[in-house]
Amino acid sequence: MAGLTKLYRKLLTRYGPQGWWPLLELHRGRKGTNPTKTGSMRGYHPGDFSYPRTERQRFEIAVGAILTQNTSWVNVEKALLALEKAGLIDPERMRMAREEELRMPIRPAGYFNQKAKKLKAFAAFYRALEGRTPTREELLALWGIGPETADSILLYAYRVPEFVIDAYTRRVLAAQGFLTGKETYDKVKAFCEKGLPKDVKTYQEFHALLVEHAKRLRPARRAGRPGKKPVRKE
Repeated sequence: MAGLTKLYRKLLTRYGPQGWWPLLELHRGRKGTNPTKTGSMRGYHPGDFSYPRTERQRFEIAVGAILTQNTSWVNVEKALLALEKAGLIDPERMRMAREEELRMPIRPAGYFNQKAKKLKAFAAFYRALEGRTPTREELLALWGIGPETADSILLYAYRVPEFVIDAYTRRVLAAQGFLTGKETYDKVKAFCEKGLPKDVKTYQEFHALLVEHAKRLRPARRAGRPGKKPVRKE
């Protein structure tokens, strides 16, 4: 559909490349940037779609996708930095860690009891993959992994063209008249994938631009405080 492509080009012109998913390695080495309105991490890589380049980066992205459930990215940044400091952004170390060891560093991301269990379960699953790309069905079969998280992991960690639908995406597309706001996740996903070239770069960039546009236009008036991410249930 020409309308989605037109919106994509308009947002790209307005905000520029976003460089998702931000990575701690780029932030720490000051090799990245931050084109977004929120967050302090300078691990974004606008225009460079070659990431992740290592298994460590891939695992970090998946961990971030789980941590960002029901919270803001600002809180996820704090949790990721704490996990890194504790040496736990490693699938084997995370799998072997006691849940108590995970709860403290991820506390900023909220729901830390549940998320500690989710991270341990995912770490075990990740290890068992032995480098293989998981299917969407396999991810959805994991406890605590819903459609949005599964698609985020596939699109950003594995570079599989699965478009991500979140509250920001719904908000912008509804405001533009593409949606009524009552569609199911799968229906919105199918609509977007039908209207866009099936391309990882386009999917990554357009999703990131929709999030950025939503944050800038309506910064948490409904959420109750600045920077809070609309809740999703997974």
